[in-house]
Amino acid sequence: MVHSIYSNKDIFLRELISNASDALDKLRLESLVNKELDVDTSDLHIQLEIDKDQRTLTVRDNGIGMSHDDVVSLIGTIAKSGTAELLKQLRESAEQTQRAELIGQFGVGFYSTFMVADRVTLVTRRAGESQGTRWESAGEGTYEIETLDEAPQGTAVTLHLKPEDSEDQLFDYTAEWKVREIVKKYSDFIAWPIRLVSGETKDEGEQKEGEQAAPAPLNSMKALWARPRSEVAQEEYNEFYKHVSHDWTDPLETIHMKGEGTFEYEALLFIPARAPFDLFMRDGHRGVQLYVKRVFIMDDCEALTPRYLRFVKGVVDAHDLSLNISREILQQDRQIQVVQRRLVKKVLSTLKDLPAERYATFWNEFGRALKEGLLDDADNRETLLDLLRLPSTHSPDEPTSLRDYVERMKEGQTDIYFMTGESRATVEHSPHLEAFLAKGYEVLILTDPVDEVWVEQVSQYDGKNLQSVAKGQVDLGAEDVPEERTEEFAPLLSWLTTALEADVKEVRLSTRLTTSAACIVGDAHDITPTLEKMYRAMGQEMPHTKRILELNPGHPLVTGLRDAFTADSTAPALTETAELLYGMALLAEGGELADPSRFTRLLADRLARSL
Repeated sequence: MVHSIYSNKDIFLRELISNASDALDKLRLESLVNKELDVDTSDLHIQLEIDKDQRTLTVRDNGIGMSHDDVVSLIGTIAKSGTAELLKQLRESAEQTQRAELIGQFGVGFYSTFMVADRVTLVTRRAGESQGTRWESAGEGTYEIETLDEAPQGTAVTLHLKPEDSEDQLFDYTAEWKVREIVKKYSDFIAWPIRLVSGETKDEGEQKEGEQAAPAPLNSMKALWARPRSEVAQEEYNEFYKHVSHDWTDPLETIHMKGEGTFEYEALLFIPARAPFDLFMRDGHRGVQLYVKRVFIMDDCEALTPRYLRFVKGVVDAHDLSLNISREILQQDRQIQVVQRRLVKKVLSTLKDLPAERYATFWNEFGRALKEGLLDDADNRETLLDLLRLPSTHSPDEPTSLRDYVERMKEGQTDIYFMTGESRATVEHSPHLEAFLAKGYEVLILTDPVDEVWVEQVSQYDGKNLQSVAKGQVDLGAEDVPEERTEEFAPLLSWLTTALEADVKEVRLSTRLTTSAACIVGDAHDITPTLEKMYRAMGQEMPHTKRILELNPGHPLVTGLRDAFTADSTAPALTETAELLYGMALLAEGGELADPSRFTRLLADRLARSL
């Protein structure tokens, strides 16, 4: 499994140190808000222990630790039941992006240890509990677990290392220089001291009386967000991003900002280069951590970023908040609301300034989420509209901005035309587009579910109305249907409106059709069938909205129906033809027939009679 995921074996140590750092953060916070917790926090640290004789490397912390149930749920479950399923899915996922989703799904950072170890032993005791837990596995889908009467507080992960293999880039991780190199490269920013203890270090400590008991930290422990940007290399930012996001790719963009005045804070935010697997899950993670004066307070702080920017990762360090502030209080805190507004404006302005190629990468990954802001963030709606990149009939491959669409509008065109649908193919073959394409009008093709919703709430861009080609009357600069033709079809239209009254509220002649016989349109303010279906799927009762059937007066089927009606308005076949005409129009827009079996039977009978 791990060979399918990681190309660099060194990062196993980064993963373990990151987990240890999180455990120390949580213990420090718990000790501040829970005065009954009897723990010593005077020397919180991470210790790396090398035993060359036994060929082991241990990563030890004196942080929050885990209970027996924690071990089973966080580690044992994956080892027992998840690994086989993950391996199966990895084999079936040729694409790197698919593998990326699986990695996040199964949280396999801990399991990177099996790249370098034949066996891994974990000993842990949760702060405040008396008993500990020992877990051990060879990474083959099974594990052993037992309760210990005594264990140090925190967690120790001991790796029984594989032999060195230079061809497989498997280094000797009992070599001090190698461990120091990895820590400096990947974990220099960790806020807790990382100390190295080996046999040599212990011997020296015993021989030199009076020497400081704890060895000097391997890391600088400088919070990246508190350092001037000019002093931080991009490589350091990249590694910090991987630490807070548990991603292994570099971020697309880094945002380092500082707020001064009545409420001071520092923020170090990242825009990822790829979407996490849970981006559209209801309980998916937010990406921003909250610190107060460098004390970790909480993960996934909803109050710092709106939901549509949930993909943003990073840290906000506020100077003037209480250490035991709750999520509920944060939602109401005016200072936090000010910070959120500033962060949002900074993120959006950063996106706006991204080079075209990098922004295209961002949009492909996060465009659907960003569109949600059009519903929730009225203050930044204009900026969000500028950030949209939407498919259109202008190009089969390249999406367009609304600004570029407006610049290409035909002389005399006053509206921005769009159509929603389940897929590009469905929209492109819709009868609704016929006259628009024939006259050279560009139409936006909106196929994301959220498109159905935001176009109902956003009526204009740059003074131009957003107009659905499947709603209301359209004015494409053509003359209306001649009055004499309207009179000619009036009896048929009246009869059809009555014959199809269960499904439509009106039948009229169309100016938007050139080749199809009929299409179904909504009134200007009608809810779309897709949106109606979405609300029903969410459990909301929705009355059925009757729409309008438009006929092409130049189509042979329509003129033939008119002639047949004029000849004998009581002929039984007329009603069947009306049903077929309506059903074809419904299918052409990607709709669903109420009674498919009746439609196919009528169609088969009609075809048989024509042979």
